[in-house]
Amino acid sequence: MRRAWPVIEPAAPYSHGWHIDAVAEHLEAITAGQITRLLINVPPGTMKSLAAGVFWPAWEWGPRGRPALRTVAVSHALRLAVRDNLRARRLVTSDWYRALWGEGVQLMPDQNSKQRFETRATGLREAVSAGSITGSRGDRLILDDPISVEGANSERVREAVNRWFLEAVPTRLNDPAGSAIVVIMQRLHERDVAGTILARDLGYEHLMLPMEFEPERACVTGIGFRDPRREAGELLFPARFPRATVERDKAAMGAYAAAGQFQQRPAPREGGLFKRAWFGRVGAAPAGCRWVRAWDLAASVPRPGSEPAYTAGAKLGRAPDGHLYLADMRRDRLSPGGVERLILATAAEDGPDCRVLLPQDPGQAGKAQAQYLVRRLAGFDARATPESGDKATRAQPVSAQAEAGNLHLVAGPWNDAFLDEAALFPNGAFLDQIDALSRAFAALAVPGYGMLGVL
Repeated sequence: MRRAWPVIEPAAPYSHGWHIDAVAEHLEAITAGQITRLLINVPPGTMKSLAAGVFWPAWEWGPRGRPALRTVAVSHALRLAVRDNLRARRLVTSDWYRALWGEGVQLMPDQNSKQRFETRATGLREAVSAGSITGSRGDRLILDDPISVEGANSERVREAVNRWFLEAVPTRLNDPAGSAIVVIMQRLHERDVAGTILARDLGYEHLMLPMEFEPERACVTGIGFRDPRREAGELLFPARFPRATVERDKAAMGAYAAAGQFQQRPAPREGGLFKRAWFGRVGAAPAGCRWVRAWDLAASVPRPGSEPAYTAGAKLGRAPDGHLYLADMRRDRLSPGGVERLILATAAEDGPDCRVLLPQDPGQAGKAQAQYLVRRLAGFDARATPESGDKATRAQPVSAQAEAGNLHLVAGPWNDAFLDEAALFPNGAFLDQIDALSRAFAALAVPGYGMLGVL
């Protein structure tokens, strides 16, 4: 990489960091046959695309004497995959490279385009976009940022990319046992491609290098690598990203983007829209609270390979002094019949003084379901109303109350799961408990119900 740098970036001096050695070491482990699956999570701007997509394939063809290797390079946008294809072609056709390895690495004149070029030894490098890998096969599949920031925030796009990654990518290997898949990206969502790899334990070696060192998350890999940093906050690449630059960029990006792209976490460690420290715990709620139990409904049971949403019911009370108490959270994955039984049993347990709030999905089927559940709750103050706005927008008012120190948790076994979801919201895999809490707060904030004090 040092020697080839002037060919690729003649106007910019090479700036080295130890993390580049770490990336190279793990790519070399693939070449040596030690590993066949590698996930690299590093911040943008740290040479990930050049290292994995340009220098490594050229190094395998020339210095390692393997010009028959076939590399398929994937990015979320074809223009980015083609960009690195052009860089790789520029490198292997340069005077410097040809003088050293030109005899062994000769390109086919009739297969030498910007999107695909081949060697006379039948090797190739091909650029494709995520989702369009059908028809391509390789000894190396390099997925460099397989999803965009915008795509990661869209459930539809995110799940489509994950399905493509799980179902199509493994079938595109020349040798199912010996060919390699490399995923290199920054974290964008708990359920992005990297999150899917980790959650499903797909056997990938995981090289995770945050911009600022967090001792409790120090990376150790199976090939003997250990993050060499020791001090909390120690920077990854100070030669290129000094402290002032990192702080400036974090302020511009915001807490969520910095947590994912810089720290390789899908949400800030201390929480984003909700922070763990905002929630004090109490042994019991005070007397005189007005209570609501609000539900976020899902009717699905887990199946192998699936992670369906939960049904969640938040019991929230407002005390005479205006403080809020989250006294209980019911959360389960159930069939439609199981959801109905849970709601009825919980209402009986809460008693008739606790209002029951149900969401009414748009469309006739949603209205019919809501009306049916309200009828089944005869004898309780049960109401169904449509939702408006996205989940993050609906959560902002109750987030403000938590930040002000007005929202307390009644100690219970559900606390940790709730706080885990709150800290990841809205980038977490599950949003059910927070959505139920938002619905409960919205009801208590309506004049005439629960407004017993002024916050």
